[in-house]
Amino acid sequence: MSSRIAAFFDLDNTIVPGSAIEHPFFRLLWRQGLVGPRDLTRSIAILFQNVPPFTFDPLRRFKAYLAEKPVAPIEASAQGFFWDHVCPRISEQARLAIEEHRAHGHRVVLLTGSPDFIVEPLATYLKIDEVLAGRLERLGTLFSGRMVEPYPYRQGKRLAAERFAAEQRVDLGASYMYGDSPGDLPILEAVGHPRIVNPIRGMHRIARKRGWPILRWD
Repeated sequence: MSSRIAAFFDLDNTIVPGSAIEHPFFRLLWRQGLVGPRDLTRSIAILFQNVPPFTFDPLRRFKAYLAEKPVAPIEASAQGFFWDHVCPRISEQARLAIEEHRAHGHRVVLLTGSPDFIVEPLATYLKIDEVLAGRLERLGTLFSGRMVEPYPYRQGKRLAAERFAAEQRVDLGASYMYGDSPGDLPILEAVGHPRIVNPIRGMHRIARKRGWPILRWD
């Protein structure tokens, strides 16, 4: 049954080619005065706490720029941010792929570590069935900065997909995953139809070695 098949889509450099959408979101909050130099300094400090090796993982799991920030104005900025900064960057190839999966009766799932309140307007716009995104811990009316576990990145992406599949009776072996980076590798390995989009950080080599299709979306 086609309803037992899902098509999982990564966001950054996949549906939206290029750099992560959180970068311009940070700049927007800076212009609005919601974040400032102290938040930038704190982010840089966290980034270098565990060097070597150099990795952005600490900043993925702890959004230092949002720590102790009020939830309401941050989330309110996300809607306008989508129309001004995200919507114009959506790949037409991604849009067509989503429509094709929907036409075949597949469940379309956005699977990303980006914060949910940033990506939900995009999911609504593209009529995506399910959003499995990062969730920021809230302490009353403030963000703590910590991402709620399991965080959907690396093994967390696979765990989120496996939980969704178990709850919705989806067959991962018949399902699809569109991703670009090694952070997507665990879930790419879990589905029957992995698709590598705009490969980065060695994924082109991995895809060719395993015979996975490589797509160029712009």
